[in-house]
Order: sequence, then structure tokens, then C-alpha cells
Amino acid sequence: MRNAAPSPGGPEGSGGPEGPAGPGGPAGPEVPDGPPAPSQMIGLLAASIRRERERAGLSMTELAKRARIAKSTLSQLEAGAGNPSVETLWALATALGVPFGRLVDPPRPQIRILRAGQGPVTYSEHSSYAATLLSSVPQATRRDLYWVEAQPGTARNSDPHLPGSVEHVVISAGAATIGPIGEAVRLDRGDYMTYPGDVPHIFEALEPDTAVLFVLEYS
Repeated sequence: MRNAAPSPGGPEGSGGPEGPAGPGGPAGPEVPDGPPAPSQMIGLLAASIRRERERAGLSMTELAKRARIAKSTLSQLEAGAGNPSVETLWALATALGVPFGRLVDPPRPQIRILRAGQGPVTYSEHSSYAATLLSSVPQATRRDLYWVEAQPGTARNSDPHLPGSVEHVVISAGAATIGPIGEAVRLDRGDYMTYPGDVPHIFEALEPDTAVLFVLEYS
């Protein structure tokens, strides 16, 4: 990430058909869906934040207070300006009581293929940590998937997510120290860990080009 999301995520990319077309038959089910341009991403965030704030019946002042951000920052975001960090977006999602993915991921077709390197990315303000949202939580379910790429340096400390949240982690490449603060452990390639996401927790890449798959569950 820029110094982050995250995150893990977002729109799927375009690519060739998933399977070859038979004689006269249709191409495979891959749906072209390129990553949004920065202006499109900001517009999506503006609409999502405003929609969820109005759904929750909150004024701009009250939401800013709950998220512990400046009202001017929130006003800019809803106006389609600014470039929010993953920390700001997480704070807003928690204050609104919605999964992070509901703010950053637009509606999707039933069949989705996301190619490596595609999709909107959010960045941390403090660490070399970039999160791509692979799949946001549908209305009827409660889970988000994130692909995170990070470099050694400053650790990323995360505030608690929604009550009852649980994180699942698989290390795809490199190594990282992950887990609740005071109980974090080193994980290497192929290691899996699960821990409560509703307590303060930490992520620190230990090797160059560390890559991690996060699954965040909400109760």
C-alpha cells in the first residue's frame, strides 16, 4: 500500500475467456471488468459513504465524530474529493456498522474473475501495506476477502473492527508477524492463522514482497 487498505480489493479485471469456445459455441464465462480509474473510485466512495450515512440516519457531523475524523475530511469525501487512506475508510465503515467492502466495491455480476494486479487498492498512511478487496460481503452474508502485499518497515496497527469480527490469514509469500497485540506470532509461507478481529491487532511484513490472503468474517 501507499503506506496502505485494504486492502486487501475490488473490481475484477478483463482477460481472455475462461475456456475456449466450441465450434459456433459461446466463449467461456469470464466477464470483462477492468479496474476503475481513480476518478471512478473516488466517485464510488463518495456515493457509498453518503448512502450508508443516510441509511444509518446520521448527520455528517455525527458520523465524523464517531469515526474520529474531521468533518471537513468527510465533507470532501462525500463531494468526491480527496484520497482516503485505508485507516480512514475502516474508521468510517466501523462507525457506520457496515463491512469495509460495502464502501469500496461496486455491485458485481454473478460470475467474477479477478486477475492478479487488477482491482481498486487502498493504502496505509503509516506502513508499506496495500490491500486489494477480492470479494465484498453480499447483503445476506458476512465476509470480505483481501489480498495484501507489504514490505518490511513500519508495522501496521489496526483498531478493532465490528464486534464479533474474526480474521483468517494465509501467507502466500514471505513472512509476517500477525495477530492481536501482545499475542502476535510470526507466520511463514503456507501458514494459516485465525484470531479475533474486534480487538487491536498488528501486521508487520518481515520479508520483501510479502503477500497475504485475509478473510474477514462478521457476525
